[in-house]
Amino acid sequence: MFAATAAPHPAPHLVHYLPIASTLICIAFLIVLTKRASKRGWAPHMIWWGIGVATYGLGTLFESIITLNGNSQLMNTLWLWAGAVLGGYPLATGSLYLLAPKKTAHILTAISMAFIVVTSVLVFIAPVEPAAAEAVRPSGSFIVEDWQWVRLMSIPINIYAAIFLIGGAAYSSFRFAFPERDPNTGQKTPRNSQRALGTGFIAVGALLPGIGGGMAKGGITEALYIGEFVGIILIWIGNELCIKAPKSAPAPLPEAS
Repeated sequence: MFAATAAPHPAPHLVHYLPIASTLICIAFLIVLTKRASKRGWAPHMIWWGIGVATYGLGTLFESIITLNGNSQLMNTLWLWAGAVLGGYPLATGSLYLLAPKKTAHILTAISMAFIVVTSVLVFIAPVEPAAAEAVRPSGSFIVEDWQWVRLMSIPINIYAAIFLIGGAAYSSFRFAFPERDPNTGQKTPRNSQRALGTGFIAVGALLPGIGGGMAKGGITEALYIGEFVGIILIWIGNELCIKAPKSAPAPLPEAS
């Protein structure tokens, strides 16, 4: 079904080796997340975040293999599946379980997972043009022209991921920086600058691979490598800031005069 390596192209540049570093960072980050999840009863949001870092690293692993061992239709297809179809979806689902009621999260996850499965099948059965696969970097253009619509199916997935991962982190950052008074109790949570900064880092870190992925669709795959490398570092830093931030306690109500 899949051909071997693509036709010879120029040797990879230094930037093409960035996915190797990104993969190693993902492995280390995943170990940390797994240890924390085991200590906290495997909360759904932590499980999904672990899956998200694993799939993030899976995408950069395929990029690393292509850099070191050359490209092939199989590697190109796996890269497209891990990056364009899965992408930030598991991380976004983790944010969904953290921010939304569990029942709502279950329903949205079931619906979105069905779409993920269908899209994954289409990516793997789409006919390809072997000559279009580059030797030192992956590309979505190797799918034959009549099936290029398959790549468009990643757009709603990316929008979904952006809403809950980037949007959720940005919203949390704003709420931690500018807390509001609870209309029911009248209590106001003090500003938590460290959590605001941490969730801000996560929002920016999640945005960078998306920007790089958009540039990769235009043929600049190297921008994706840079975005992935810087992005996972910022996400990890943001996660650490949030984990180690002091717990916010509601400010006491003013005494009645």
